[in-house]
Amino acid sequence: MLDPALSDAALARAIAIETGDLLRDLLADPDCPGDELGARGDREANRLILDRLHAARPDDFILSEESQDDRARCAARRVWIVDPLDGTRGFCRQSPDWAVHIGLAIDGVPRVGAVTLPASGRIFSSDQPPALPAPRSGRPRIAVSDSRPPAIAARVAEALGGDLLPMGSAGCKAMAVLTGKAEIYLHAGGQFEWDNCAPAAVALAAGCHASRIDGGALVYNCADPSLPDLLICRPEWATPVLSAIAAG
Repeated sequence: MLDPALSDAALARAIAIETGDLLRDLLADPDCPGDELGARGDREANRLILDRLHAARPDDFILSEESQDDRARCAARRVWIVDPLDGTRGFCRQSPDWAVHIGLAIDGVPRVGAVTLPASGRIFSSDQPPALPAPRSGRPRIAVSDSRPPAIAARVAEALGGDLLPMGSAGCKAMAVLTGKAEIYLHAGGQFEWDNCAPAAVALAAGCHASRIDGGALVYNCADPSLPDLLICRPEWATPVLSAIAAG
């Protein structure tokens, strides 16, 4: 049982770490065959997160990829938006590209977030964001989906003289910008609020730019949780990327 007196950010961080530990233990379980890993990981991680949040914040609503959506949340100011296992495909392959997302939207704004990358033992949170590395000279690296890289990313890379960096897991790609592995994370073609609420909260807290690809604000706790496109980048790249997108 977590202390309900914890701040929202500390609670998110503690739950993300505990969930990551659970999933890492599951990977090491010889009694869990590979074809059951994804379903069991999603199910057990979701149960843990919901149990912890219901106990610590009983009045808040939760939007989770792995639970039925309660549309009563749309009238709530505080909604936890979680992805218990972001990058299930990578998890099942035992690649490092998977994450746990615990986000909190207040009045539709991503205010609190924790993203853990259990394979590397890294935890990123909105109350303890990492300092961005110094700007890097040379060709910008654009993190994109390793399974369905958007065509617009290739056009932006050409316009900016950049290189595409295919990766799994939205959380891994977003945190690559914070750690200096990439300058830009660009996605188009389909996501949901749980894919990017926590990463966006952490990125914004670290001083990055986070928006829709037309430059519009990211708005959460919508009746339709689909959020089809996303740009997270170092602040100095926001205008060049958005201009390249607008130019087509």
